[in-house]
This record gives sequence, structure tokens and C-alpha cells, in this order.
Amino acid sequence: MTVTEQRNETTTRRPLPWLLDFYRSDVGKKWAMAVTGVALLGYVLLHLLGNLKAYIGPSSIDQYGEALRDLGGHLVPRTHLLWIMRIGLGAAFVVHVHAATVLTLHNFQARGRQRYEAGRHYLAANLASRTMRWTGTIVLAYLVFHLADLTWGSANPDFMRGHPYANLIASLQRVPVAVLYVIANIALAIHIYHGAWSLFQSVGANNARFNKWRRFFAVGFAVVILVGNLSLPIAIQLGIIS
Repeated sequence: MTVTEQRNETTTRRPLPWLLDFYRSDVGKKWAMAVTGVALLGYVLLHLLGNLKAYIGPSSIDQYGEALRDLGGHLVPRTHLLWIMRIGLGAAFVVHVHAATVLTLHNFQARGRQRYEAGRHYLAANLASRTMRWTGTIVLAYLVFHLADLTWGSANPDFMRGHPYANLIASLQRVPVAVLYVIANIALAIHIYHGAWSLFQSVGANNARFNKWRRFFAVGFAVVILVGNLSLPIAIQLGIIS
């Protein structure tokens, strides 16, 4: 194909919608990561609050599960609104992972073309930022197991559909699963800390006057999620929740 033909093909190609065209850029992917990150942070917090109902008793968390299926009341068929939320959350998760993967590959390519003059400045980048791809991978792998364990039931021999309290106990009473849960949630907390800190910078909201509040928010949110989630396997292993 000649240069002229290539130019003609470029000029006649239908332009992409603005949002997709914006997403193709690195800036667009950073914005996508920030927006989807907020949605995922909200889900993680609500998921924790739902799980903490286990401390109240079986009826509380079981009723919570039923309430999720009955969202919308008589206005929509049972579970339809829940599935819409699941699909939206799944889409946000896919976009978040895709944007992170592409940006990581771009960073690797950039480093291959031009090495840092003074080497990699690990002192300037904290542990959380250097391990984002690894903590993200651990969380992704655990999410697949978590769904198989407590949603689909294929990884939980004592799974009973419609009984989240009993399923939670049956799952975390197994020591290997409890250990895996702890490791995954430590990785999640590290990932959340850096994600919550950097999402403001991704959208250009980076001001030295507000950095201490960004740090406070990132640390506070990560600690709440970590302590809340880790309390469950510990309480079940100690028999506090049974």
C-alpha cells in the first residue's frame, strides 16, 4: 500500500466515539483506572459491611443476602437489579485490569528504550507502588477462587445455596482457606492503599496542600478494609463466630 493510499484510508476511516478515542490514550486509561477504581473501592467497602453482619448472627447476614436479591421490590423482577449491578461491576473490573495491563506494558517499553540515568529510584517509589502488579494479580487470582467458594459453590464441599452465613463458616473453618484469605486481603489492602493515593493524581488533582489528606484517606481506607476482612477468619478460627 502506497503512502497516498494509507493517507486516504486514514481520512476515510470512521472516527471512534469520543470516549473510546480518549481511552486509547495513556491519559484516558489513567482516568478509566481512577473512575473504575472509585467504583471498586465502593464495592469493597459495601462488601465488607455486608460480611460484618456475620457478627450479629445467621439471620442478619442471610436476610442481607435475600435483600440483595429483592432489590427494586415489586418494580423489577427478582434478582434483575442485582444482576445489572454485577454486570456493571464486572465491566468496571475488566476496564480497570485492561487499563492497568496496557499502562504497565507501555512503562516496560519506555524503560527498554531509555534506562534511568541513576538506576531505578526505589527510595522514591514505596513498596505499594512497586508491587501494584503483583498485588493486583494476587487479588485477581483470589477473586476467582472466592467466587467458586462462596458464590458458585464448586470449591466449597459444604456449600448451601441461599445460606451465606453457613457458607462463610464452612469456608473459613478450613485452615488453608483462612490462610489464603489472609494473604489475599493483605495484598488487597496494599493495592487499595496505593490505588486510593494515586487515583487523585491520575485525574490531575495533585496539590501539595492536600497530599496529607490524600495520604490520610488512603491509609485509613486500607486499614479499615484490612482489619475488617481479617477479623472474619480470625473470629471463625477462634470460635467467636460459629
